[in-house]
Amino acid sequence: MKVFIAEKPSMARELAKCLPGRMRREKGWIQCGDDAVTWAYGHILQQAEPQAYNPKYAYWRREDLPIIPDRWQLLVSPGSKEQFAVIKALIEKADSIVHAGDPDREGQLLIDEILEFVGNTKPVERILLNALDEKSIHEALRNLKNNKTFCHLKDSALARSRADWLIGMNLSRAYTLAARAQGHGKVTFPIGRVKTPTLALVVRRQRELENFTPVHYVILKAVFTHKNGPISAQWKPRDTQAGVDAEGRCLSAASVQAVMRKLQEQPHGVIEERKKTKKKEMPCLPLSLSALQVAAGKRYGYKPQEVLETAQQLYERKLTTYPRSDCAYLPRNQFGDRHKILADLQAWHGGSLGQWAANADASLCSRAWNDSKITAHHAIIPTTVRCRAETLTPIQQRIYYLIAQAYVAQFYPPHEYEQTRLVIRCAEELFVAHGKTVTVPGWKILYESEKKADESEKQPLPQVRKGDNVVYTDGRMEEKATKPPARFTAAGLLAAMKEIYKYVKDESLKKTLKDVQGIGTEATRATIIKELMERKFLLEEGKKGYLVPGPQAYVLIDSLPETLSYPDETAIWEERLHQISLGKEKLATFLADQIAFLQRLLASAGVGTASAARKCPVCGAVLRLRHGKFGAFYGCSAYPSCRYTTTAAASSAASRPDRNTEYICPQCQGTLQRKNGPYGIFWACNQPSCRFTVKDIHGVPGIYEERRPADAKR
Repeated sequence: MKVFIAEKPSMARELAKCLPGRMRREKGWIQCGDDAVTWAYGHILQQAEPQAYNPKYAYWRREDLPIIPDRWQLLVSPGSKEQFAVIKALIEKADSIVHAGDPDREGQLLIDEILEFVGNTKPVERILLNALDEKSIHEALRNLKNNKTFCHLKDSALARSRADWLIGMNLSRAYTLAARAQGHGKVTFPIGRVKTPTLALVVRRQRELENFTPVHYVILKAVFTHKNGPISAQWKPRDTQAGVDAEGRCLSAASVQAVMRKLQEQPHGVIEERKKTKKKEMPCLPLSLSALQVAAGKRYGYKPQEVLETAQQLYERKLTTYPRSDCAYLPRNQFGDRHKILADLQAWHGGSLGQWAANADASLCSRAWNDSKITAHHAIIPTTVRCRAETLTPIQQRIYYLIAQAYVAQFYPPHEYEQTRLVIRCAEELFVAHGKTVTVPGWKILYESEKKADESEKQPLPQVRKGDNVVYTDGRMEEKATKPPARFTAAGLLAAMKEIYKYVKDESLKKTLKDVQGIGTEATRATIIKELMERKFLLEEGKKGYLVPGPQAYVLIDSLPETLSYPDETAIWEERLHQISLGKEKLATFLADQIAFLQRLLASAGVGTASAARKCPVCGAVLRLRHGKFGAFYGCSAYPSCRYTTTAAASSAASRPDRNTEYICPQCQGTLQRKNGPYGIFWACNQPSCRFTVKDIHGVPGIYEERRPADAKR
């Protein structure tokens, strides 16, 4: 018996339909003739929590860090135990197994880890399902691969998973405990390799906006008359011009007015330079998930998670291909589907999609069809299953429309235009004019309703030659101001995660990291943003959904070293994960470097350093700042085995008592005085109306909870 293990039930159902033999549904699996199809629910196995390695890790203590498993453990997810039992039983009965996880590193790992967990020794083949229509499934069934050839993809996912565990479990504890010790209450900091630098992007952008001071400047737009028509040009100040800043902006209105007077006195000018360039823009590529999320966010205001969920729904209905793709290219073997897909799209009702498909030239083969650019997936495109708009929800219609629009664009010619630059000299000053004339609209005709035409496209420049005479006829001075950086929306933040090279601190890394896949994966970026919003580290403002940091976001980012808050290191790790997936780097080497990285960060958080925290004078454990009903105090972290406490004010003096220090009563704000009573030395308030007392510990007031009854003898 051959057992197919799919990543999810929907995939299993479609796969079963394409297998020979009679289908019979069983609990947790489908019988298909002599074979069987079963399924997981994503990661049926999950990483064990720290307390699974040692019960003491259930409590967050600095002295236990770092927590580094000697042997990594997986546990069956509580909600998946029944389905796991079904899978395990089928594996035991199987002659061979077909791995039918999604064709990416996470899909590879989640089935492989099940097989390893149950100790499978039977042969395993791999099926790569990029689409769930019957044609694609049958083709994939004819091209089963040896699962061992995908071990590097699994190692990449395993490296990501374990690195995230090491960073998340250790640093979340370290920096949370450090923050609490500094008096930040019961705050919990969720630290992650991707999550933290993503949050820091918004915090830094918000501070840029708060500290932004606009630069006010003036420009001069002059109109010159040529025999073939008017020319609008902008004054280009000389570097030596008075009132011009380092960016070439004129800050002085008086300077502009002086130039305008010169033009009126000397209105005759000449075309000093004319440069015309023919340019061509190839069709935009089909959509990856990130590109789809950004496009849907800009056009419709949809959140990244909404787009991912909708794309998944379309995929499960076999209307579009696999959604969690980071690739914008298509395999050559799907080029033959174009006639069927374009014909189906012609019947689309609503918008211009049907007309675009009807006008498409199926003989064109764009740069998108490139096997060498295909990763684990290809771009998201419509399948050969005909889509009826009326059967979709509004959001499904819009997401399908975006996917189909980008696909149809592949069958339109390049966008061609002529770009002209003129330099005019008049009154010893230079003026520059730009013009653009579209010669072949090409694929951009599909997007022209979305773009805003600039002035130069509305008013093409007249035909001129170098040396032609012009006459100044009019001019106007306009006041301008520099604009603040754009605020992040969820879609904009996702785009920043994808193009993380733009935000690194080390400028020398930009070129290196430009080709990196960004931080996070296509499937996880939206989830990370959603989690930050759910935990109130990110808040939404206004109709456009601008993201602003919550109060705790500032506390978190300000408490972290730049190594964690900037994306440089994380982006480099992501590139290394990619190299692991290609077999060019080892899992063990990556994890060793992660552990070294972790230990450096723990040291910066004060873990493992003698001066990092106040020590208990009784047992040597760390003192923790706590808040009781009588105010702040420091208590031993070894409680209840050690009950040493001291006032927050006294803690710094605990190891070196100062008899001249004045201690304030936490109850009435009077002064505590050191006394000797029948039960030993204690401290008492000097106010007769207040009977607060506390025992003496090493020469300073101790725990407030030891206060004696008001009628106690002294």
